[in-house]
Amino acid sequence: MTALTIAPDADVTEARASRTKTTTKARIVGVGTANSEHSYTQQELLDHFAIEDPKVRSVFLNSAIDRRHLALPELDAEGALIEESQGELLAKHKRMALEMGARAVRACLEDSGLELADIDYLCCVTTTGFLTPGLSALLIREMGISPRTSRVDVVGMGCNAGLNALNAVNGWSVANPGKVAVMLCVEACSAAYVIDSTLRTAVVNSLFGDGAAAVALITDTEDTAHGTPDAETESGSPRVLSFASHLITDAIDAMRFDWDDSQGKFSFFLDPQVPYVVGANAEQIIGRLLDGAGLRRSDISHWLVHSGGKKVIDAVRVNLGLTRHDVRHTVDVLRDYGNLSSGSFLFSYERLLQERVTRSGDYGVLMVMGPGSTIEAALVQW
Repeated sequence: MTALTIAPDADVTEARASRTKTTTKARIVGVGTANSEHSYTQQELLDHFAIEDPKVRSVFLNSAIDRRHLALPELDAEGALIEESQGELLAKHKRMALEMGARAVRACLEDSGLELADIDYLCCVTTTGFLTPGLSALLIREMGISPRTSRVDVVGMGCNAGLNALNAVNGWSVANPGKVAVMLCVEACSAAYVIDSTLRTAVVNSLFGDGAAAVALITDTEDTAHGTPDAETESGSPRVLSFASHLITDAIDAMRFDWDDSQGKFSFFLDPQVPYVVGANAEQIIGRLLDGAGLRRSDISHWLVHSGGKKVIDAVRVNLGLTRHDVRHTVDVLRDYGNLSSGSFLFSYERLLQERVTRSGDYGVLMVMGPGSTIEAALVQW
C-alpha cells in the first residue's frame, strides 16, 4: 500500500508563519518638554494666596513638592488677588498652551533630528481648557507646520490621556511607516484653578503645575527594518509593544470637573480615596499587560509612573512591589514640577533617557492614571 502524504492546509501554514513573523513596531525617536515661565516654592504660593488656615497650609507643605511652574493671578494695590473669570482663564489656557506647546514640539524635533516640515501627523492632548478650532489647528498655523498635516485633538480625558493618545498615535504610525507622528500633551493648570479657602480646592491647588511634553514616533519601512535591525532597539529609541487599559467604574466620579455656580467657573474635584483605588487596581492591569508579552515584573528594567501625588505614587509602588529606585524619576518630577497632568510621564521618560542607562533589549512600563477612574499602561522595549 502506498502511504498518503497530506499537504498542510494553506491557511494553517499561513497562520503559523504569521506567529513567527516579527511585526514592525513604532519607535519613540525623540522627546521634548517645556514649562511656563515662573516657578514657585509651596511656601511662596501660600504667601501669594495669603493662606493662613493650618490645615490648608499642611496640605501644601506635606505634598512632597518643592516647586511648581504657574502663571499666578496678579494682586491689586491692596495685595488682594485679582479675580479671573472663566473667559479669562480660557484665554490664559490658549495663550499658554500655544507658547509651551510650540517649545515642547521644537525641543522634541531637535532631539529627533527632525524639522517642522517632517511632521505628517499631530495629536494634541489637553484637559485644562477648551478650544475650537482645536489646539492642533492653532499650532499648525502659529508654528508654520504644513496645513496638509493630519491631526487630532484629545480633550478632557485628564491625567491618563497621554497614554490614550499615544495608543492612537502608535496605531497611525504603524499604518503609515516612514512618516513622522508627533504627540503633544500640554496642560496650563494655571487656567484651571478656583481660589477659595476650602480643603477641596486646597488639594488641587497644592498639586498641579504647568507643563508640556511632546514625543515623535516613526515606524520603519519594511526595507529599513530588515536592513538595520539594531535601529529598533537603539538606546533612547524604544519600540512600542502593547497597551492595556482598565476603567474602574465604581470610582467614575472620583476625579472630575464640576461647574461652581458661586465662582462662575469650572472646579476640579479629587476624591481623597483616589490613591487607594488606584493602588488596589494596579496589579490587575500590569498583570494583563505583562502576561500578554509572556513577561514578569522582574523582567521590567524601567518603570515610568505618572507623578499623580505622593500618596498615589506610594500606593502604586507598594501594590506592585516596586523599589524607591524604580520610581525615582516619578518622585523627582513631582518634587520639581508637581503633577503636570497628561504629560507627567513624559517628563520622567526624558529624565530616564538623560541618565543613559537604558540598554538594547531592556523592557519598560509606562503607567498613568486619571478620571474615569482609569489606569493606562504601555510596554516598550529598547
